[in-house]
Amino acid sequence: MARPGTLAEAAALLRELSAAGRPVRPVGGGTKPWGAPDAAGAEPLETGGLGRILEHNVGDFTAVLEAGVPFAAAQAAFAEHGQALAWDPPAGGGATLGGIMATADSGPLRHRFGGVRDLVVGVGVVLSDGTVAKAGGKVIKNVAGYDLAKLFAGSFGTLGLIATLAVRLHPAATATATASGASDDPERLLRAAVALAGAPLEADCLDVAWADGAGELLVRYSGGTAARRAQETAARLGELLEAPRADEDDAPRWHAQRARQRGAAVLKVSGLTTDLPRVVAVAREQRATVAGRAALGLYWLAFEPAAGDALAQPGAAARDDLARRVAAARTALAPRAATLLDGAAATLALDPWPAAGSAQVVMERLKARFDPARTFRPGSFVAGI
Repeated sequence: MARPGTLAEAAALLRELSAAGRPVRPVGGGTKPWGAPDAAGAEPLETGGLGRILEHNVGDFTAVLEAGVPFAAAQAAFAEHGQALAWDPPAGGGATLGGIMATADSGPLRHRFGGVRDLVVGVGVVLSDGTVAKAGGKVIKNVAGYDLAKLFAGSFGTLGLIATLAVRLHPAATATATASGASDDPERLLRAAVALAGAPLEADCLDVAWADGAGELLVRYSGGTAARRAQETAARLGELLEAPRADEDDAPRWHAQRARQRGAAVLKVSGLTTDLPRVVAVAREQRATVAGRAALGLYWLAFEPAAGDALAQPGAAARDDLARRVAAARTALAPRAATLLDGAAATLALDPWPAAGSAQVVMERLKARFDPARTFRPGSFVAGI
């Protein structure tokens, strides 16, 4: 396993591997084995040696870090100054910043603060020929150069090695509180979600959860007025849903919500807020749970094997059943894009990617421009790119 310790080492290594025609697979914390299988013989390129916090500009609420910095370590360093990076991917503690950026993984905080690409203001990458390219900077407003950060966010390590990133920070939450309401009618949940999404609440999170035939709408606030605002929202939810409540000790509820984005197999569905009843209907039919960003039209359907089944044996009935349910859910949700994350091709023999349509031509051109030697994870992205 290659493990460069500096940017120069990474550039020299990639130049050598590319010239030899040897493919590589960037690896951070190894927490997200997503995408299609890499080409045979792809060499892991481990980023742990690029694990330094280069700058923390406390007054500007920005920081510059190497991509191998563990997410938990970065958050701990920011917390010493009352700041935080407003990412909250499920089980993010073991992930690296570069890995989170490469997979565009996100959690409930996306409602207020945006996705991964919205909080990266600059990036440094190493291309397959050893070229070091940089774009953006370390200030929040920056228009210099092509926005490589948005391009590389969600590229799954197929264009180049993310080496450094500059991120925008926010004040750390001093207190949180959550309002919630329940219903076993997805249409009622949708009406409540639409009502709150259009209200000036300034909530950190607005999520929907569905499991075991019932659902909840969850609204989280932070800051000194969090408890009061949660109580006010709970009163409003009492007019829309059942069992309204407000909780100040709400961390376990959001830990459980993020956990619903992981499973033996997980479909990430990109659609509309109004798709909620349809998504829930499919989840019911295929025995899946749902976690969703209620105002953003993003949903994660998590599937587990039937009770008592195991996925230990290749070709086992449990694996076949799981693959059938995932495929049926995709068909039922078409034309919404449904990406298979956990339990992808290696486990279920399914294509993890939805059809790219007209965007495929653009993706192919980008791959040819940034990685003409096809060094980075060849064949693992959409349509075998």
